[in-house]
This record gives sequence, structure tokens and C-alpha cells, in this order.
Amino acid sequence: MASAETGSPVRRVLVVDRDPVFRRFVREEAASRSGLALVILEAESWSEARAADDAPVDAILLGIDGANGERSADLAAAAAEAPVIAISGTGSLGLAVAAMRAGAADFLVRPTRPEAVAEAIERTLEPTPRPTLVPAGSARQTARAPSSDFERFIGRSEVMRGVFELISRVASSKAPVFVTGESGTGKELTAEAVHGRSGRTGAFVALNCGAIPRDLMESEIFGHVRGAFTSANEDRAGAAELANGGTLFLDEICEMAPDLQTKLLRFIQTGTLRRVGDTRSRPVDVRFVCATNRNPEAEVAAGRFRADLYYRLHVLPVHLPPLRERCEDILPIADATLLAFAAEEGRGFTRFDAEARALLVHYEWPGNVRQLQNVIRRAVVMNDGDEITAPMLAMALARAGQTGVDTPGHGTAAGSPIKQSGTIEPFWLQERRIIEDALSAFDGNVVQAAAALQISASTIYRKKQGWTAEIRVANSAA
Repeated sequence: MASAETGSPVRRVLVVDRDPVFRRFVREEAASRSGLALVILEAESWSEARAADDAPVDAILLGIDGANGERSADLAAAAAEAPVIAISGTGSLGLAVAAMRAGAADFLVRPTRPEAVAEAIERTLEPTPRPTLVPAGSARQTARAPSSDFERFIGRSEVMRGVFELISRVASSKAPVFVTGESGTGKELTAEAVHGRSGRTGAFVALNCGAIPRDLMESEIFGHVRGAFTSANEDRAGAAELANGGTLFLDEICEMAPDLQTKLLRFIQTGTLRRVGDTRSRPVDVRFVCATNRNPEAEVAAGRFRADLYYRLHVLPVHLPPLRERCEDILPIADATLLAFAAEEGRGFTRFDAEARALLVHYEWPGNVRQLQNVIRRAVVMNDGDEITAPMLAMALARAGQTGVDTPGHGTAAGSPIKQSGTIEPFWLQERRIIEDALSAFDGNVVQAAAALQISASTIYRKKQGWTAEIRVANSAA
């Protein structure tokens, strides 16, 4: 049967949850935001749903809180009939892993936005390759390389949709754009998107103000004439001239030396520049996009950045959120990254296993998208197979210095037990140091430390309680 309005097939979605408010929320708010023709069926429990003599459904939203008891048996039974989106009020790593092991194709944490539920339904029902359900205990999802959601960005979270809308709005203006955000959030990608939608026919030229020696920075921006300094063997155009008619992107603008800030301000005010060693001014038409991972207002207050230059450049601000604030974008980015690096490195990886997907979502990624890509590439290069596992990711994080595990001095050498003062160190003390190192690496976050060590969070809590007893025994023996 097809919808008379859209011509698309009508999909039947079963919502199993003991909360009638949530069922109504899906029926009246989430379903209407989907681009699909949906019929929403409801049940308070899985047993009630099974007792109903109804036609097969295309997808199931299954609440696994409270009366549903986080029952993996119910989830596995539901997954045998249709793709399941598990929904819980507890966003723990252990629960996410358990749900996906039991057969869930997706996992949502409530409270959640209706758009997030609608997108989960669309992902599950769309005809392109989607998570493949296999028997409980070995659920797998095949990574997909999604088409860019906006320019070269991947992300459909609400906060990123706001960023995309802002970029689209400011792109056609001639006014400078000032991009802020933590390292690795995609500031240069933002600048490229602004240029790509600006309609300007000149080149996009990027310059990192923090990566070029100060004595060369002026020449890099404005160019030089032959003989201007010792190594100036010929006339050379700078980044500003190369970007004439286009966009000049100045990354890490707050790293610029004060004297060069003055010259840049004059260039912005007059629209003309003078190459180093030249006596002639040249008119240049560029659109400025600047970026920094610092707080520009604090830099101005501290006297490290000229206030007048700041006000000239900080006309159209765009702030990029860290990856931890748009968790629903992590897996799409990871999937696309995995397929790209696997192809580039000649590896056969096509997916992440359930534990790896849960680890990806629950890790805070202090280095943002750049760190996520770095870790995935390391895991691809250092391993073989068709599936990236959580231990592979944990090892990649450890190699990157993100965890206290598997680092020199904290493990064993050639399988030898760690020694202390000529005697074998007690196992519980070695174990304690490894766990404490992991906790320190993740700022005390037990869930993330447990994921990196491939143990449960409850094990860490139990071990911490046991250490006190072990210390008492050791002190008594002494």
C-alpha cells in the first residue's frame, strides 16, 4: 500500500513502551517529522504486542526501562521480527552495548527530540544499506559513506543544522567571518563552505598564522620583491594577492604578532597592500574568514590582540560546537571515515562491532573530529579484518596517549612480571595502578575508563572497594 499524498509505501512502526506519554510523543510529534508515510501502532509491553494478532511491522521502538526490565530476551525476540530501535532513560555504555548485542539496530537516550526519533526511524527504514541484524550476541552494523549533509560536513544534529543555516546566510556577504571553536571541530571546513557558497570566483587561500615563523609571516601574507631580504631571489605574490577575487582564510589569527596585526588592519581598511621591500601599493579584493581556538575577547582584554582589528574581523561570528555536544553525529562521521581510510589503506574493514560503536558514542573526544579520524585511521592501519572492535579502538587511543593502558612503564616487558625492589609486585597493586591510570586519563570518568580497559564499570567500582581491604592486609603483614 502506498500513501496517496507522497506515493511512498506506508510503513508500520510499533512503539512498545509502558509510558503512554512517550507513545503519544512518537505518534503525534516524531512521526510527523519523518519524510516517510508511517502508521504508528502501540503496546505497553512486548508480551502485549505479541498477543495482538496484527500484520507484520517494519520497525519497532522498544523501551527498555522500568517494567520492560532491560530484558535482552524481549529485545532479541523483537529483533527477530523487525529492526529494533532501543530507547532508554539511562545512557550508560554497558546498556548500549547490551542492547546492540541483543539485536538492536539503534539506541536512543531519552529525553530526546522528536527530530532525533524521526531520523532514527528513517535510518532504520530507508532502503539504502542499514544496520544488519544477526543472532543475539553478534549484532553488526555495516558502515555507510553518507553523502555530505552540507558541503563536506557530515552531521544532522540540531546544533549543526543551526551552523549550516548560519553559514548559508552569511556566505554571500562581503563582511568578514570569524570562526571560533575547539581544535579539530572543522574551522577550515567552515571557511571552505563559506567560500564555496559566496559566489566569489577567485581562489580560496588558507594560511595558518601559528605554523609560520614570525619573521616570514609578513612575506607569506603580502608577498615580497626580489632583494627584500637575503633569500628573496625573485618577486613573489603573497596569500592575499593569490586570493584576489576570492577568500583569504587566516587560521589561528590570535597567534599573529602585534606589528603584523597593524599592517593587516591597514590592508583591511584601505583594500591595498604593499609587498615586503616594495614601494608600490597594489589593490586587492579579498573576503576575510578568520578562525581561532582561543577566546578572542580574552585575547583582546589581555592586550595580545588589537581591539580595532578584532572589531574589523569579528563581524559575522560562527561558533563550532565540540563533538561531545553533537553525539548523534559521531557514528555517521565514524562510518564515513572508516570506509574512506579502509579504501585508502587497502584494508577490508566495513563496520564497527557493537562495543566499538558504543565506545565511539560514549567517549568525549577532547580532540574532536580530528582525533576521531586519527584514532580510526590508526586502528585501520594496525589491524586486519572486516570489523573494527572496541579493543582495536582502545589500543589506538592508548597509542595516541589518551589512556594509561599499554604505555611504557605501566605494563610488562616481554611478558615478565613487574618487579618492585627486587621482588614481584602483587597482582592487585599492578591492577590498581592500571585502573587508576585509566581513570586519570579520562578525568575520573569510570564508564570511559572501563571501556578503554575492556571491563565493566561495576568491576572498577568493586575493585576500588577491595583496594582498601588489600592495603589493610598488606599493612598488617608488615
